[in-house]
Amino acid sequence: MLWQAYVRRMTDALSLPNTLPLFPLGGAILLPGEILPLNVFEPRYLNMLDDVRRGEGFIGIIQTREGGTPDRPALAPVGGAGRLAQFQETDDGRYLITLAGISRFRLADELEQAVPYRVARADYSDFARDLEPRRPVDGDEDLLIRMLQAWFRQEHVAADWDSVRGMPLYSLVDRVAMMAPFSAAERQHLLEAEDTAERFGRMRDVLTQRLAGDAGGPMQ
Repeated sequence: MLWQAYVRRMTDALSLPNTLPLFPLGGAILLPGEILPLNVFEPRYLNMLDDVRRGEGFIGIIQTREGGTPDRPALAPVGGAGRLAQFQETDDGRYLITLAGISRFRLADELEQAVPYRVARADYSDFARDLEPRRPVDGDEDLLIRMLQAWFRQEHVAADWDSVRGMPLYSLVDRVAMMAPFSAAERQHLLEAEDTAERFGRMRDVLTQRLAGDAGGPMQ
């Protein structure tokens, strides 16, 4: 809750930049109001972080998808804009950072600039509600947790369920969307939901399909 209040204060004090340096990552999304820790070691992204720290502090997290080249893969149409909230340099030259999610964006087009990393023009117009206070979500939290427990058992994933039950449902849904072992396509499907309430429904559908593939069939 303290972190979410910090992110909200950060959001209120900032305007979103028209251009974003991009950090393409397969299997990673960033949602508004949540955080994403990253271990940065590739030279071009170390360069990017140096530039970001001298600038507005924003980075666009966006998933890669099939197509393009190994050095320049195709990108998903929607990503998440985050602001650098924590930064640490390690003895071996890596950067350990934390991004605070501010708003999603649509990839309008990529820009040719004299930097080793990719830069895009970001369109936030479809996601104006990302900058509003997060709303409570109506839904069966107990059912969602039971479904997650069953799926995590299948995937051999551990979780602190006491802490999970103490979260607001909107935070639970968004954190699970970011951190649980969904496929890249499933994660993108969750990212692009209109809001957390719709994301809750999409997550429930994905979990139902996942559990239906288990020997016990879907949960009722």
